[in-house]
Amino acid sequence: MNALTFDSHDVAMPLLQELADGVSHRIIMSTIDAAKTAAQVSAENSLPLSSTYKKIKKLQEAGLLSVERIELDGKGRKVVYYRSRVKSMEFNLSRDQVLLHFERNDARISLKS
Repeated sequence: MNALTFDSHDVAMPLLQELADGVSHRIIMSTIDAAKTAAQVSAENSLPLSSTYKKIKKLQEAGLLSVERIELDGKGRKVVYYRSRVKSMEFNLSRDQVLLHFERNDARISLKS
């Protein structure tokens, strides 16, 4: 199955908090279907480029975003394309448990646990 479930409060809550952030959510949604550069994500979502880079770094550290490929532009500069590792997420909260269930965006990618 192409899914991953977290039932540990210590793991689930930081991931949920990151996804609940409006900017992070927009970056994830923007990169589900296709890999994009930080500049593309920034322009598409009307976000400052510096804020976009900061959130991309946090999402990478959380295991929610990955580098799909790196290309060179016409001037020999690296252009990094980012892609969401998450296709969808379900959240369930009970008295003694927080449950996050992620559907991976690509079967070849494994989320950090």
